[in-house]
Amino acid sequence: MKLIERFGYYFGGFSIGLVLLAFFLSGKKASCDYGPNARVLKNISTKELVYSDAVQLEIANKTIDSLSIPYLLKKGDINFSDSKPREKPCHIYVIEGEYNQKEMVLTVKNCDSIATVLNISSK
Repeated sequence: MKLIERFGYYFGGFSIGLVLLAFFLSGKKASCDYGPNARVLKNISTKELVYSDAVQLEIANKTIDSLSIPYLLKKGDINFSDSKPREKPCHIYVIEGEYNQKEMVLTVKNCDSIATVLNISSK
């Protein structure tokens, strides 16, 4: 058997395997949240989200878009140097990101059962 035929059989079987994996795993909600940034954001997003009075006032005055908070919790980056991840009893995280061409900073207090948005501001 020639080398080119071996590559043909290999890539043929490999492509069939990829199609079968895509078929069986298409309905699964699997995620690869292995980095510290992704783990913390996933942890915060799975909890009940509560807004502080200052954030509720900014949303009511329409200075901040209410959709920016869930967007930042999904797509933002945690600034670990400004955060206090070892704070007791609740950890405090500073999340930065861009929403509608504006740099936003979100401060979240992450407790056991709830996550409280303490402050949101634009740079």
